[in-house]
Amino acid sequence: MPNILPFETIARFFQDFEHTAFRLETRRGYAVDIGTERYERFLRGEPLEFDPTQPWHTNVQRQTAAGKRFERVRLVDDPITIGQRFLLTSGLSNAQAGEDIRNLPRADADRLGLPRFDYWLFDSKTLVRFHFDEADNTLGVEITEDPVAVLAACQARDAAWHFATPTRDFAARVLSGV
Repeated sequence: MPNILPFETIARFFQDFEHTAFRLETRRGYAVDIGTERYERFLRGEPLEFDPTQPWHTNVQRQTAAGKRFERVRLVDDPITIGQRFLLTSGLSNAQAGEDIRNLPRADADRLGLPRFDYWLFDSKTLVRFHFDEADNTLGVEITEDPVAVLAACQARDAAWHFATPTRDFAARVLSGV
């Protein structure tokens, strides 16, 4: 049985990593987004502007200014789900803050044998695997430095990154309807 910890347990990793923070997102949407003011604005068709004072953006800017990298690959279905459309739209402001976000069709991820779970990988040595319920609520995270698990996550990251499309290019195609 994995040792599942509250998500807040990993907050320090987002400041303390030395080189790279990589996220693989595999869900079709996240319950944490639903009902937020930002999500409601998205549903109304309002723009989701970049806010440099938002804590996530502030930290990303600080870390990337120090030469660190925030990278993310999001799996996307065809047709794209409303949750994935929200992530794509809101991700543009994360990219403006300095994250390098890319998108990969789920069919390609399946062909590549990518994991079906979300994770953060810090400095290619610490793996933080998410656990969700059926309604996409985060139950917690599992932290490991097990070399076999970390190596598998590094290999998945490299494969996903190689085939994924930068979010600005992907958004231009998807959001324009092309």
